[in-house]
Amino acid sequence: MSASSHITIITIGKATQDVFVKSSKSFKQQITKGVVYDQLPVGQKLDLDDVVFSTGGNVTNAAVTFARQGLHSRYMWCIGTDVASEAILQELDRDGVDTKYVVQKEDYHASYSVILMLAGGERTILNYKGTKVASTSRDLDFSIIETGDWLYLSALGDMELLEKVITHAAKHGVKVMLNPSGAELKEAAKLRTVLEDVEILAVNKEEAMQIVTGESMEELVRHAHHYCPIVIVSDGPHGAWATDGKTIIEAGMYEDVPVVDRTGGGDAFGSGFLSQWAQGKTLKDAMVFASANSTSVVTKIGAKEGILYSGVVLHDMPIKERQF
Repeated sequence: MSASSHITIITIGKATQDVFVKSSKSFKQQITKGVVYDQLPVGQKLDLDDVVFSTGGNVTNAAVTFARQGLHSRYMWCIGTDVASEAILQELDRDGVDTKYVVQKEDYHASYSVILMLAGGERTILNYKGTKVASTSRDLDFSIIETGDWLYLSALGDMELLEKVITHAAKHGVKVMLNPSGAELKEAAKLRTVLEDVEILAVNKEEAMQIVTGESMEELVRHAHHYCPIVIVSDGPHGAWATDGKTIIEAGMYEDVPVVDRTGGGDAFGSGFLSQWAQGKTLKDAMVFASANSTSVVTKIGAKEGILYSGVVLHDMPIKERQF
């Protein structure tokens, strides 16, 4: 048994069934007052070129990265007995994610998204959020957190639940990596108080600007470091910056690839970083793998198809390292 398999990473949060639909003839773009729309004629049957079933949900995508990197990956959430929920569980099971803490009940429904794919990588998403799991729900068993070395959180969408989960982790000495969502960023003052119990904060440039002051990537990384020991700020095709308080990393793009679908690219980056950092890799090596994982994911349809497996050989990339 490898040393990495002894490291346990817990993920908690929603799961989604994603259905990608392509149609070169039926999906037409039109622009009205500067806004680009899909134009779908009403009352007609439209032909599709392709349909791809996949599963998503920020933390389930992350859970697959951890499993494929040989870590013990555990997932917990409340889902239903509907077809979408079953598909999600089957895909996680296939990748070796531990789902024994998942609660299945008939009155829960998984999230469901239909993604209309247009030329050039643009997309329109029809999203059903599924059953909201309240922070007071007795179906959420926080004791699972105590079984982990790390807790990876992204897009919980409920500040009260986020506070509870992170407080529980801190109480039991479990390290937390957080990739906050829009709902949590709206409550930036509360979020900043939660960050004192977070080891790694991963955000994009716009999100970082909601938490701390700063214009440049370097300012944002340095200011966010006042709250968390390790900070990663990404800026899409312009790469990402990171610091652990000792060095600052400035990373470019891993590889210039044709983007097929951006779904899950950010999740692949954050979880890719933690999958290496948790195993004791350097900040630089963790950033290289994060970039490679994200780059691979956007070349495939769906959030999980392109996630890298353990043992993959990586090439060099534009990356600078200097003292903090």
